[in-house]
Amino acid sequence: MNRTRTLRRAFTASGQVQGVGFRPFVHRLARDNGLTGTVRNTSDGVRIEVQGEAHSVRRFGKGLREDLPPLARLASLAEETLAPVRGEKDFTILASLGHAGHSVLVSPDVGICEDCLADMRDAANRRFAYPFTNCTNCGPRFTITRAIPYDRATTAMSCFPLCPDCAGEYGHPADRRFHAQPIACPVCGPRLWFVDKITLETASDTGPTEENRRDAPARAENILLSGGILALKGLGGFQLACDARNSVVVSELRRRKDRPHKALALMVRDMAAARALCAMEPEHEALLQSVEKPIVLCPRRAWGETSLCLEIAPDSDQIGLMLPGAPLHAALFDRLASRAGMPPVLVMTSANARGEPICLGNREALARLAGMADAWLLHDRDILCRVDDSVLAAPSTSGAPLFFRRARGYVPRPLSLVEAGPCVFGAGAELKNTFCLTRGADAFVSQHIGDMENPATAAFYEEAAQHLEKLLEVRPQAFVCDAHPDFFAGRYARERAAREGLPFWELQHHAAHAASVLAENCCREPALALCLDGAGFGLDNTVWGGELLFMDLSAARWRRVGRLTPFALPGGDNATREPWRIALALQKLARANIALPASPDAPTDGAISAVREMLEKNLHCPQTSSCGRLFDAVSAQLGLCLKTTYEGQAAIRLEQTADKKLAKNGVVQPVGIVKREELLELDSAALFARVLDALKNNEPASVIAARFHLNLACGFAEMAARAGRALGVSKVGFSGGVMQNALLTGLLTDFLEQQGITPLLHHELPPGDGGLSFGQAVWGRILLRGG
Repeated sequence: MNRTRTLRRAFTASGQVQGVGFRPFVHRLARDNGLTGTVRNTSDGVRIEVQGEAHSVRRFGKGLREDLPPLARLASLAEETLAPVRGEKDFTILASLGHAGHSVLVSPDVGICEDCLADMRDAANRRFAYPFTNCTNCGPRFTITRAIPYDRATTAMSCFPLCPDCAGEYGHPADRRFHAQPIACPVCGPRLWFVDKITLETASDTGPTEENRRDAPARAENILLSGGILALKGLGGFQLACDARNSVVVSELRRRKDRPHKALALMVRDMAAARALCAMEPEHEALLQSVEKPIVLCPRRAWGETSLCLEIAPDSDQIGLMLPGAPLHAALFDRLASRAGMPPVLVMTSANARGEPICLGNREALARLAGMADAWLLHDRDILCRVDDSVLAAPSTSGAPLFFRRARGYVPRPLSLVEAGPCVFGAGAELKNTFCLTRGADAFVSQHIGDMENPATAAFYEEAAQHLEKLLEVRPQAFVCDAHPDFFAGRYARERAAREGLPFWELQHHAAHAASVLAENCCREPALALCLDGAGFGLDNTVWGGELLFMDLSAARWRRVGRLTPFALPGGDNATREPWRIALALQKLARANIALPASPDAPTDGAISAVREMLEKNLHCPQTSSCGRLFDAVSAQLGLCLKTTYEGQAAIRLEQTADKKLAKNGVVQPVGIVKREELLELDSAALFARVLDALKNNEPASVIAARFHLNLACGFAEMAARAGRALGVSKVGFSGGVMQNALLTGLLTDFLEQQGITPLLHHELPPGDGGLSFGQAVWGRILLRGG
């Protein structure tokens, strides 16, 4: 009798359950179990009521937990028993209900799925070659969502009424487009059009017309095949594309973007084309084919094997590779593949001038890219927030991918916090900025914003903060920012806190790094953190960057316990652009005087004399303990990089040059660690002196670079071990931009594990400045909790 008893049960699912095909999944699950009831989106998540035989209801609940759609993520599933409803005959999807405040997770944008690709490549399908094809398993989400609940009316698709065919698919439970909010087709969906330079200069209206819509994909294809630069509107903003095998156009793209050396990302049509360019491990292939469709750093095959031009990535043997993430990309590659003699390979880079945010709207792109693009491929689906491509390296030391940039495909996916708490705003850093908002037991780190020195980027920061607060329906109750007095993000946080009468705290740059990596690893016990980067404002008014910190996160207390021995930065910021200056400073510290290597970028004798005089008189020579600047000095002394055109260039060349086998199996040349002013110090001058000695012995740069990595890692590991024994801690977090150096991070991990110490690495955030806003927000929550 119990098996046939009628039971009505309600479930409220919270998490990433809207925009991921969850309601259609629930509908099918209920039908399969012979249940009646309802499902609807609400501001609290998805509300489900099912009714039927008790064993069927229990089986439904089990399936709800274990058989989720590919994109869904359950944060919680609340249940209650209700009185049965008499006369209920069916299971239906009800209209959404919204109210102020919600706990729903907005889905990131999702790369095109194989089923939709198949539709686009089927000449008999009504979506053949349609560049806005999507379903419940793929397509835009975050970049088109205005508000929650997630319904077509609250997205950028609200202005595209469904045609009868799309309405039929949208309403049919067995269709994979059942309740897919961005659903579209050539009859009722967004439209493409093409604008070239002549049209831009002569036409009064650059919007869609019968003329510029005609053969728009073919005209865009012709631009690429003829050696031109195309601006196309992607998922999260505009991209610039050109033929990666054409050295003339790639060089011209670099000139127009003022990007002389920094690597350019590539897009290929499929995995066969990717394997032809790179010697990939399964980890690379898994990331490339993941639903997030990020840029993945992959080991390049020899230049002669690929026919790629050398200008793609002159500083590294890795290239950033991605597969088509949007159906527009896929449609373009299908056309190119039908005409090109070789599998097409396109440069696919952010459409922006140096230091500016990615372009968002059509008019903005036509104006800002007039000096960069030869033509534009536009469409009329609005992008509601700028989101750049994510950049990752395949798993190595930590077993998790290494983020260089976290954006499209991953944002706004939250990081879990230990417990629920008030909303805090972490303002982030000045370079590679992100901000962070907390809500309940989740922390939402924003998409990559960029370098805040540019007014346009500062405006993007405010725009993104406003959008995410509105989407999450939160208002910060406190603000935390960097201790530097002149950072834009800090000014924004201070001014908002003052205007809104809210608590405000500063947290030193490297302490925020430490809090970020410890919180990401749920480490609330006292621990150490090695925070190695280029620069952070120090509490002693020097530039920090090679720091060992002790932190008790649960008590919101920290202190500096170790560092690199400080050295001079002659000329201040000029030294970061001309690292030969730092090499001269370390020569002086090491009591050596050795000529800089001959190079087209070598400074004049007069410039060298002027810097030596600055060092002698201590004029405009701020002190730093920066590990990043030490890398710069070694790179310059070896003649690898005497002038930089982008951040991290000298260090990238040094890591690239190092003999990896020697670094991992070589003999350490120990460098002294002393205690000075209550701090353990690793001797920067001695590390540099080892480099100078090797040069005098005519050792090759590959050997010297390898030994430098080895000696540095051993020195920092010994410092951490000594501090750990004194403080009674056995965990060390790794954070800071230098930790993107896979060789150094691997060596540090090995040395620490040999001493019984557990390394903690970032696995969901970049170790660089793009991850420290999370640490700021976590710190603020702890301070608020403590009153």
